[in-house]
Formats: sequence, C-alpha cells, structure tokens
Amino acid sequence: MRTIKLIIQYDGTSYCGWQEQANGPTIQETVELALSRILGQRVRVQAAGRTDAGVHALAMPAVFRTDSSIPLKAFVDGVNCHLPKDIAVQDAAEVPHDFRVIGGALHKTYRYTIYNAPVRSPLQHHTAWHVRADLNLEAMRVAAGLFAGEHDFAAFRGQNCSAVTSRRRIDGVVIDRQGPFVSIEVTGGGFLKNMVRIMAGTLVDIGKGRFKPEHITSLLQHPDRKRAGVTAPPQGLCLVSVIYPEVQ
Repeated sequence: MRTIKLIIQYDGTSYCGWQEQANGPTIQETVELALSRILGQRVRVQAAGRTDAGVHALAMPAVFRTDSSIPLKAFVDGVNCHLPKDIAVQDAAEVPHDFRVIGGALHKTYRYTIYNAPVRSPLQHHTAWHVRADLNLEAMRVAAGLFAGEHDFAAFRGQNCSAVTSRRRIDGVVIDRQGPFVSIEVTGGGFLKNMVRIMAGTLVDIGKGRFKPEHITSLLQHPDRKRAGVTAPPQGLCLVSVIYPEVQ
C-alpha cells in the first residue's frame, strides 16, 4: 500500500469548502472523483486543513492510500485532466505510511488580502475584501506584533468551532502594502475556525481607528469574541503553505 501526498491549488469561490458535505460541491469530493477516474476505485483524501466556503489555497497538502502502481506523474497530469479549471494538483510524492498530514506540520501560513481603494474592483471580487476607508498601516503593524507567541485565542474563534482548546501559537504576522493591496500574512502552529479572518477583521478595525493596537493584548488576556472585530469575508483568505519536518 502506498501513501501519496498531493499539493493541491484551488479557487474556492464555487465550493462549500474543503470537506465533503451534502449541501453543495466541495474540493474534497471533486478531487476524490477525479482520482477515481485514474484508479478505478474511490479513495478517501485527507487534507492538512478544512478551508471554509469561498476560501482559496495556493498549496494544500492532502494524502490518500492506494495499492496502485501507476507513476506519480499520473497523479498530476492524469488527475488534472479530470478536474475543473479552478482546481489543480501541483505535485505528487510518495511519503511514509506514518506521515501525519494533520497534526504533523511545523507551521502553516495564511494570507489575507484586502483591496483598499475608494472604488471596488470587479476583478478582485473573488480574491480580496474591498475596504474603502483609509487604513493606518503603522497601527495595524504594531497590533500585529502583539499576536506573536502562545495565547488563548478564544476571542478569535468562530461559532461551532470543535477544537478542544483555544490556545494556539502564532510565529508572526506580517502586513505589507503594494498599491491598493494590503496583505496580512499569518504563520503559526495551528488555527481555530475563522481565526485568521477574525484577526484580519480586528486589524482592519484598528487600521480604521476603532480600536487602539493594545486592544489585541486585552483580547488575548481577557478573551471575549464580542469585543473583537468582524469576521472578514472568506474570499480574501488563502492558505499559502504547510511546512512539515524533513523526516516526514
């Protein structure tokens, strides 16, 4: 039995997230059906995370097991022939059977993109959050630095989050601006449901002057979701990378 790791890139606009469900198309279901065309049987694919509806991925790792001996190239070129244009396998590799796609990562990086301009851009409708107001990036950067370390992120936890604990480790938050685009890149050991989107929404509120940067410290020390910012819309969020130890 072989364990195959895929790196999958997708535009999540037309999907109800990664995880297969009954109320609409999902990335998982679409990838599994494409694999079945190649393998002649249905396999279950497990990804490194469960992106929500409308969220994108630049490089989502996902694994499955098969007793097929077909070459790795078929899991890229062959599977892509059966995938829609908004999903594509970028790479395939054989990994040890004990590879842990969930729980085995050193860190993950998400990028949240804001289109900060007075007039909306139809071309960015599916990939960025349009924010009209001027943003104070220096205040946002000061606030972003306060996320670093291990904290209780209950104030940045979405409803119906099933995580046992709300403590998470953030390695860094970098905010950059290129023209009208403001990016918030968050790297950490793991994330709660909607965590990055709530972080982004709170940072935007700080950029607008609704909160002071030190409000982040208050939210981490005295968690209260009602005191945090809005949950930023899904289309601005993209999973950039998931890094594993080399031994895996």
